[in-house]
Amino acid sequence: METQVTKEHLRAFDTFNDVPDEDLEWLVCNSRYYTIMKDGYLFKTGEPTDEMHIVLSGRVNVYVNQNGQRRNLTDIEAGEVTGVLPYSRMVQAGGMGVALEHTDMLSLHRDCFTEMIRNHHALTQKLVQVMTSRVRDFTKMQSQNEKMISLGKLSAGLAHELNNPAAAVVRSASELKKHLNHVPERFKRVMLMQVTPEVVDCVNDILYRKLAGFKDLKQSMMKRTEREDSIIDWMDDHDIENGFELAESFADFGYDIEDLEEVLACVGEKDIAPVLGWLDNMMTTEKMVSEIEDASKRISSLVGSVKSYSHMDRASDVEAVDIHEGIRSTLILLNHKIKKNNVKVVENFDESLPNIPIFVSEMNQVYTNLIDNAADAMEGREGNVLEIVTKPERDNVVISIIDNGPGISDDILDKIFDPFFTTKAVGKGSGLGLEVVKKIVEQHKGIIKAYSQPGKTEFRICIPLN
Repeated sequence: METQVTKEHLRAFDTFNDVPDEDLEWLVCNSRYYTIMKDGYLFKTGEPTDEMHIVLSGRVNVYVNQNGQRRNLTDIEAGEVTGVLPYSRMVQAGGMGVALEHTDMLSLHRDCFTEMIRNHHALTQKLVQVMTSRVRDFTKMQSQNEKMISLGKLSAGLAHELNNPAAAVVRSASELKKHLNHVPERFKRVMLMQVTPEVVDCVNDILYRKLAGFKDLKQSMMKRTEREDSIIDWMDDHDIENGFELAESFADFGYDIEDLEEVLACVGEKDIAPVLGWLDNMMTTEKMVSEIEDASKRISSLVGSVKSYSHMDRASDVEAVDIHEGIRSTLILLNHKIKKNNVKVVENFDESLPNIPIFVSEMNQVYTNLIDNAADAMEGREGNVLEIVTKPERDNVVISIIDNGPGISDDILDKIFDPFFTTKAVGKGSGLGLEVVKKIVEQHKGIIKAYSQPGKTEFRICIPLN
């Protein structure tokens, strides 16, 4: 073919500087030379990869569209090789390749690979080295990306989970501040009362009896509404100012008419209004403080789950731990997605299992991938159940993650652990999730298998106890 490219052009690049002349001459003679203008495409996602490409000048940017956004993977500079290579199993482009500037290319069709492998060993060996380095670098990058995707999912769920208790703290603190502004006037009314110690003890006994039972009080909405209505009527009968406002707190704490009559018997008709006002202050304050306490505990629990999940307070070496701790931490961090997809979680754990020597963070990534995939599989369905089973089996521990989704077809089931294989839409999965899972399990000298039929998919992990 006619081209201005010579073996000297190729020898100027590190990749080809020690390749014999006859190999380079063969490569030049059997390749096609062409130019891609700026913003032109070398390849597009899903297109067949039938050629090996050498960038002679210019640059090609490789990127993927992920969740509607462009994510750059790498820039291919002059002298670098891309596309299909000898012994590569690549059949189609996994991303987009676009010229960042005027770019000259030399491309060799894969039909020439047989002759190259047979007659040009040095060139073949050099290209195999390129392929090995590329696979290693790309797999490392994609593996890191898979971790970042998992982290993104967990971060989104965690932010949602933290938002509710954080908002509750802010809301309750604000209401408590406003409430306390009304306390001095009610306190003045109480201080003006002339009561005996026996009356004080009587009212206190009623109050603290109700405060003690508040946490365990269970009442339906209908029952609470009926109680509030009867309290309003009682307060109207006794000319209690703003009785409808007080009734809410008394109903929340389970007061009945008999309780109000008991308070009345203690203090008398003259002092009933200020005493009820004081009781309302105490109960409202208790309720708001209780809400702040519960929300704060929820935040603390979520932070503790993150700490446990990330294993940030321990060494990254193998450590004997309770595997249920990691599973439960993962469930907490994925709780937003589990709730969103209306998934009921069933834990069938053998709590008698001994601590298992594992890389904790890595195994948490396994749980994340499998539970997240199961939740995705059940999206938009009714009656979703995610069952997690742990049990001993000979000298191993078995962890099964089972969902009642639509199942995985037989033609796909054999491929799900292959690198870059994914059934998810473009941008929603890299195809490395289950491959990473398999590698982590094998790192623990374990095995993972998948069994599926409509209505039941099980991922079964088997890890040695020692």
